[in-house]
Amino acid sequence: MARRKLETAELTEILASLPGWSIQDGRLHKQYQFASFAQALGWMVSVGVLADKMNHHPEWRNVYNRVTVDLITHDLAAISTWDVELAQKMDRLTTDH
Repeated sequence: MARRKLETAELTEILASLPGWSIQDGRLHKQYQFASFAQALGWMVSVGVLADKMNHHPEWRNVYNRVTVDLITHDLAAISTWDVELAQKMDRLTTDH
């Protein structure tokens, strides 16, 4: 997917297809909850591998079985198509953990 800044109207439409995601402080935001710390950590490692391959890394925080994620494309200072792509990959991986 080509990397480009998303406009407000596009983001509104895209959010309809990203359950649980919202925009907070100019970032795509979601909190995931898992059955255990081990599942949360395993998911983070899986996402980390994908994010590293994309060279696009999330801002995230883990507390026990919860992972809070914020996505922004720093060099564009905006939410981009890459953030949406990574959010979609994260959501797909939750079904595996």
